[in-house]
Amino acid sequence: MRNWHFSFTTATSLPKGALLRFQLGSRGRPIDWDLPQVAARTTKNAIWAEMPGHAKMAAVEIEVPGQATPLYEFRLPSELKTGETFTICLGSPDPEKAATHGCRAQCMVQRRRPFYLYIDPKGKGEFKDPEVFTLDVRGGRLHHVRLLTPSMVSRNRRFDIYVRFEDEHGNLTGNAAEGTLMELSYEHLRESLSWKLFVPETGFLTIPNLYFNEAGNYRIQLMNLRTQEKFSSGPIRCLQEGDLALFWGTLHGESDRFDSHESIEMFLRQARDEKAYHFIATSPFEDTEETSSEAWRLISTQVAEFNEESRFNTLLGFQWFEKSPEEGLRQLVYSKDLRPLLRKKDSKNSSLGKMYRAHAPKELLSIPCFTMASGFGCHFTSFAPEYERVVEIYNAWGCSECTEKEGNLRPIKCEGKEGVIADPKGSIRAALNQGHRFGFVAGGLDDRGVYDGLYSSGQVQYSPGLTAVRAREHTREAIFLALQARHCYATTGARMVLEFAIAGIGMGEELSTQVKPGLVYNRHITGYVVGTSPLAEISFIRCGQSIHTIKAKPGEWFIEFAFDDSESLPSIALTPDGDRPPFVYYYLRAVQEDGEIAWSSPIWIDLIGEGLAPLPKAPTRKGKKS
Repeated sequence: MRNWHFSFTTATSLPKGALLRFQLGSRGRPIDWDLPQVAARTTKNAIWAEMPGHAKMAAVEIEVPGQATPLYEFRLPSELKTGETFTICLGSPDPEKAATHGCRAQCMVQRRRPFYLYIDPKGKGEFKDPEVFTLDVRGGRLHHVRLLTPSMVSRNRRFDIYVRFEDEHGNLTGNAAEGTLMELSYEHLRESLSWKLFVPETGFLTIPNLYFNEAGNYRIQLMNLRTQEKFSSGPIRCLQEGDLALFWGTLHGESDRFDSHESIEMFLRQARDEKAYHFIATSPFEDTEETSSEAWRLISTQVAEFNEESRFNTLLGFQWFEKSPEEGLRQLVYSKDLRPLLRKKDSKNSSLGKMYRAHAPKELLSIPCFTMASGFGCHFTSFAPEYERVVEIYNAWGCSECTEKEGNLRPIKCEGKEGVIADPKGSIRAALNQGHRFGFVAGGLDDRGVYDGLYSSGQVQYSPGLTAVRAREHTREAIFLALQARHCYATTGARMVLEFAIAGIGMGEELSTQVKPGLVYNRHITGYVVGTSPLAEISFIRCGQSIHTIKAKPGEWFIEFAFDDSESLPSIALTPDGDRPPFVYYYLRAVQEDGEIAWSSPIWIDLIGEGLAPLPKAPTRKGKKS
């Protein structure tokens, strides 16, 4: 916050009555440049103009159709002669109060940030091409250190970590106190590792070739030796052996800083460099008004160019909406580059069934989204398991797991007259109970298409979600195949690490009593949850009901569990429609003390075999926590 002066020296004289309009370039968001006040007597965050021989001139706001913020207009009270300077000022009329009463700059770094001055010499509203001011917006004082680490590694396998030195708004900054030094440490510290790091001017550095000698749970830590502040990474699960890795990203969401329609390149760069996503899918709406053919070509090209194995995987996707609850809102994701945008107005793409028939399951993934949103959701009455392998259980506008009465911790709800309420018919638990099978993913924040207008309503907004995918390689193909195999889970944004298995089979998989007859009598459930902050509880859901809950101890951020479900399977199994066998499904929901949530994808058990009549309930063995 300070005073800003934009000085324009004219090369040709401007007559009395000439109009000058200043465009700040703000979109009115909290992160944008603060909009000044035009009142003549305001003492804080004002805008005025100065020129030789005249007192300060107040501005007039000019509303522009289609733009969220106004232009600021000045009319010259006298001739501005060649070589004279016209200065537009933002801030406090009292320069000594600029630090508290000035105009706040935008909260995001931007190189050559433009401001525009439109000039009409005749004063009749005929403006020429604008004059452009530019300045570089850099990060503020060092406020936080963010360590970007893998969430899962193998013992003695080397990996790199990345350190971002950030200001209070999350921007990279090298603006630290002189002599600031950071000390690196972690659990089971090797004697040979004793690094002290300076804050680089770029605000970013790489620490290569770290590894852990023992399996377990770790956090990398940096301590500011000047202030004694400690900054920790997210949890890292080190496996004894194995080649699986955990990748984070989102398949549906928009940037809080860059409109992906206007700047797809900046959108992808932010996801890769600032948010440290391993993968992302684009998600514009298919409607022509939302996404022109030219915009789709640009999106397709950028997705192809940004995809980079072992660093950042991009997938081409779009949103498709049919108000009928049989179809609802979908995120469609391609496995390959440069695919067409399937517009609903085209007869061959007017229904999901037609699109499915035109594509093989290995080419297209269809994700039901926002399923419990009244008017937008999906009732799962028509389900295509080959294409609909995962479902969006959560996005920033709420969770579709179940109703609030059934324990939904982040329900879809509106606190005003306008907005969206929850529709129980779109409940994911209800769909699972019907026999539909899908893994769980999470979406981010969205303000386009059907989501447009939710900001201005009383709609409750939550944190953007994240999707975790377990795959063997960091490639687009491996990510897509893992999603098809339901080897994924969803969180409300925290990078919690979890594992969930029954009889050694992991989440997203299907078992049967024909292959493992002992499952009729007992299911041995194992796994762990590693939180980004202390855990609150872990709930285990079977056929829509919580059957076991582990309460965490105060400050406990790692829980490993092992317990048996010994109820006879035929007595608890659900019977789906058609000729499919009875089944049981399980999934877990982990909650941290800070309110962050994670949902594992389910595991299914089918009752297949002769003589599987309902059996009496066996004694239930108490769960044990190790």
